[in-house]
Amino acid sequence: MPFSRSGDLLEEAPSITPDPGDGVVEYVVRPDGDAFRRDSWRIEHAGESYGPYKSCREATFFAIDAARKLGARTGKHTRVRAVDEAGHLLTTWRYRAPERVS
Repeated sequence: MPFSRSGDLLEEAPSITPDPGDGVVEYVVRPDGDAFRRDSWRIEHAGESYGPYKSCREATFFAIDAARKLGARTGKHTRVRAVDEAGHLLTTWRYRAPERVS
């Protein structure tokens, strides 16, 4: 779960993150508020919203950290996607859980 720079759990808000539908746990980095100003960013995951962050880079850093830890702990595939200037979701990072042999 993402945390602020001070280590505090971030506030919750409704999410507009689409369901990936392929079983991958997804974190989405998007601008907060006005998409044209882009002066603050949020991370959306599992119906919750975290932030704001000062830049897309900062939000992506925290999203990757959370996705990596979740994937390693649960064995699920995870990915981080960011919204580009045209509003499209671009995959910026992914974690592939190792295959388990019985």
